[in-house]
Amino acid sequence: MIRDCMPADAARVCAIYNYYIEESTATFEEQVLTQDVMLDRMFAIQAQFPWLVIEDEGQVMGYAYASSWKDRSAYRYACEVSVYIAKDASGRGLGAQLYEALFERLSAMSIHTVIGIVSLPNAGSVRLHERLGFVQVAHLREVGVKFGRRLDVGYWQRLLPAAE
Repeated sequence: MIRDCMPADAARVCAIYNYYIEESTATFEEQVLTQDVMLDRMFAIQAQFPWLVIEDEGQVMGYAYASSWKDRSAYRYACEVSVYIAKDASGRGLGAQLYEALFERLSAMSIHTVIGIVSLPNAGSVRLHERLGFVQVAHLREVGVKFGRRLDVGYWQRLLPAAE
């Protein structure tokens, strides 16, 4: 079941994300987040964009959200998207399901351009984005450092259909 994220989901969302902070380069954050910080982020994002979760037997297994691409008004029809899946739930298609539900919501909001930012290398994330119709539009070399490694970042873009 996919639904809007609620304040009661903050602890689980935080646990999912903190795994990626501590164990991967999927995010360039290096300090784990508290539940209160995650809740603040959720409220800030949901003031403008959707934040969705996917449940399996009542347990949140992943989440996806959109956020502002840039602050200037000319960018109002573009956004950045992110998806994170619990480490024990990856490979089940949950990320694709979340993204598709998110894209429907964004299209209804007249969002036209979605941008996914992927730390590289990350074959799974690249596959997910390209399977969903994203096209790589940029590759920035050595822009991040995590776990003592210089890391690249790729930008993938997808255009959404206009709302009917």
